[in-house]
Amino acid sequence: MGSKRRHWAWAAAPLTLALLAMAGCESTPDVEAKPTATPSATPVARVCAEPAAGPVKAPAGAVTVDPAVVGDLAAKTKSSPPGTTFWLRPGRHRLDPDRYAQVIPKKGNRYLGAPGAVLDGRKKNQYAFGGTARDVTLRYLTVQGFVAPQNEGVVNHDSADGWVIEHATIQHNSGAGLMAGDHQRVRASCLRGNGQYGMNAYKSGGRIGGLVVEGNEVVGNNTGDWERRRKGCGCTGGIKFWAVNGADVRGNWVHDNRGTGLWADTNNNDFRIETNVLEANDGAALIYETSYNAVIRNNTIRRNNWVEGRRAADRGDTFPFATVYLSESGGEPRVRARTDKIEIYRNVLENNWSGITLWENADRFCNSPANTSSGDCTLLVRDTDRCAKPAIATAPLYADCRWKTQRVDIHNNRFVLDKSVVKCTVKCDRMAVLANYGTYPDWSPYQGERVAEAITGEQHNRWHDNTYLGPWQFVAHDPSRVIDSGQWQSTPYQQDAGSTFAPRAGG
Repeated sequence: MGSKRRHWAWAAAPLTLALLAMAGCESTPDVEAKPTATPSATPVARVCAEPAAGPVKAPAGAVTVDPAVVGDLAAKTKSSPPGTTFWLRPGRHRLDPDRYAQVIPKKGNRYLGAPGAVLDGRKKNQYAFGGTARDVTLRYLTVQGFVAPQNEGVVNHDSADGWVIEHATIQHNSGAGLMAGDHQRVRASCLRGNGQYGMNAYKSGGRIGGLVVEGNEVVGNNTGDWERRRKGCGCTGGIKFWAVNGADVRGNWVHDNRGTGLWADTNNNDFRIETNVLEANDGAALIYETSYNAVIRNNTIRRNNWVEGRRAADRGDTFPFATVYLSESGGEPRVRARTDKIEIYRNVLENNWSGITLWENADRFCNSPANTSSGDCTLLVRDTDRCAKPAIATAPLYADCRWKTQRVDIHNNRFVLDKSVVKCTVKCDRMAVLANYGTYPDWSPYQGERVAEAITGEQHNRWHDNTYLGPWQFVAHDPSRVIDSGQWQSTPYQQDAGSTFAPRAGG
């Protein structure tokens, strides 16, 4: 994986503005909005404190694994045929002390933990479960104490396909607690206190589709504080997704992670992110970056971005650091998905550091030295080398060589801000849509305000029928252009038709 980073403002003149809340009538200054539909309360998946118990007896036909025998799990896996069920007795199971000792499942194997069954790497083993076998199942098992290197994972280390991880606790490991393969399902599991990611959905040289992440608790990950150690690496979060084509992320509680909660980075497509509770993450609750086509709905998003947002404000950064951040991402009908836009609706955002930012870096496109996605190109151009002078300056490459924040439909959301809760006075109240002034490289066809003007008025980004409670402001076109709701609704922006604003009702 190459270096990936957040792409906040680069300098010069960025683009236009603001966003969401919940449905209502006309804009009325200081009258609490009457939403046409209130988002339902989202249940919290408290699986870490209340883990489900596994079978107290070995299922019929299962191979019993003895915690008193070092390496018993790996040895019995090796000597048993594919499709075997293993039942791990209560107690602390250990692998051989070699750093590369690990369990290599066979196709269709099932691993079930009894109550109290723990597979412990003891800070000696790098990986717990690896190999390329398909359709492996882990249930009711705690996996902890493994020391995977940066960007590598402990469970499903090699991103094999079709794995099912349910009612598992994967905690206190280095690297990622869990990798992901094609059609993987992760349900009702606790991904807690891992050094880099709770899960890293990345498959080298392959594809991931049909990914289901449902009902999990993802908490306290990135204990290694990798963004501080490798500034701008973009290599941390509760869960990171890379080039995933089709994912359902629903009903999860993603909280108190150091950095971003959920981060989809580089050519992801066709995501449904719904009914999650995203709260108290140090950075953004959600980043959707250089990616396509998503539905983000019915989520509860609260108290995020207090650490990173405040840090940026304290250093004088005027970029609207957001709790929901769409960076060079939008709807694209030519990329097949269940939707052809990015639709954000029926979410509640409460007392976060700022709201939603739509952003494009005018200097970031295929073949540009400013593209930090390590040589990746858009899904519309197979040959990156085509994005070069002079062809890039004309159709179709002028449009297709650039990831575009377009076709974003933001409606029927509720935004609440009480500055006394967030403990801020400025820069925590922003909603924005913007791009920088293009300057680089010298052959770029996107120099000047072209991208800023496009994202503001030409790329079908629309806000409507939202509710704003509290002193929200809007950033339009560049960080210095901070406007109020009346200006945002007026020409030239003409946004948030049917939305309501109650500036003094944020409590």
